Amino acid sequence: MKKELLIASALVTTLGATSVAQAVTATMAGSMKVGAEFESPDSGTDTNNISDLSNFNISLSETTDGGTTISTSFEIVDEGATTADDDNAIKLTFTDGSALELLNAGNAAGTHVVAVPGAGGEQGITGTSTNNAPGDVDFAAGSTGLGVEWHSAADFLADGLSMSASFSTDSGAAKAAAARTENSWGIGATYVTSAGDTALTIGGGVADAEIANTGTQADADKGGFNIGVSAVTGDLTIGVGYGDGDTFVSSTTAGTNIQVDGSVMKAGVSYVTGDLTLALGATFGEAKDGSFGTAGTTDDSSDSTSASITYAVASGVSAVVGYTTVDRQNDGSSTTLGGSAWYVGATMSF
Repeated sequence: MKKELLIASALVTTLGATSVAQAVTATMAGSMKVGAEFESPDSGTDTNNISDLSNFNISLSETTDGGTTISTSFEIVDEGATTADDDNAIKLTFTDGSALELLNAGNAAGTHVVAVPGAGGEQGITGTSTNNAPGDVDFAAGSTGLGVEWHSAADFLADGLSMSASFSTDSGAAKAAAARTENSWGIGATYVTSAGDTALTIGGGVADAEIANTGTQADADKGGFNIGVSAVTGDLTIGVGYGDGDTFVSSTTAGTNIQVDGSVMKAGVSYVTGDLTLALGATFGEAKDGSFGTAGTTDDSSDSTSASITYAVASGVSAVVGYTTVDRQNDGSSTTLGGSAWYVGATMSF
């Protein structure tokens, strides 16, 4: 009996030590969105559907005896075709406030994109695969999974300034007909200051990448810059962002990958009054596209304007009504692939 008690005690002690070693700090967050979307395309039949979207995020972190915090996260997403997010890095945050992300680190030019207010809701109009006008100001910031990104501490070199730099390298996989990003670099910076009662945020970055495929290579690449500014005065937020550069659309057929030379501007405003948030946003994207080795000569464009009203029903619960109108051109010609859509729904977050 004594021997059994000693064995049991040793087992509990061992499991306890193992448990402590593996017990990182975990926090979780997520949301559930349920609503109805109604689309009215310029041609075709009006449609409506139920939007049922959910996500669940787990963040993990622990601090070593030396003061370095090791963290990462993962997300489970239910948004139709997307079921999980595995594009997460291991992040080391040092005692001086600087940090280093390892693997899946992304591109520093995208890290410092200024948030521009935009309408809430899940409304939109389906586009065309041949229209390659960009919609995000960091569309030219690419990377591979084998990448690192360094982040400065706050107030780096000057009060209110922070910077990042990133690099990703070739995975070593054989080239294929479909074009892909081979390696990349990026730098970005954000500057926060004030002008009277207004808080100003200015940010942007520059990125470049090499493209690889077995077809016609020509001068196709991926790279460009983005810049933006936002101003917050009390309950009013105004923002604008701009991006310009080159990107590509991969094809499974050698020689038919698409090179894209584009630009996009986003502008928005939001105002909070009591439990209501009013938001208005606009996006103007354009591009010239053509097969690798054949520069485009005519414009694709996609211009959209959206507005929404969000009401805080209770803690973590909000109701939203949103509206979007879209106008598109493909290769210099007006299309019937625009239209309007509206959405009414609710979000529960934790």
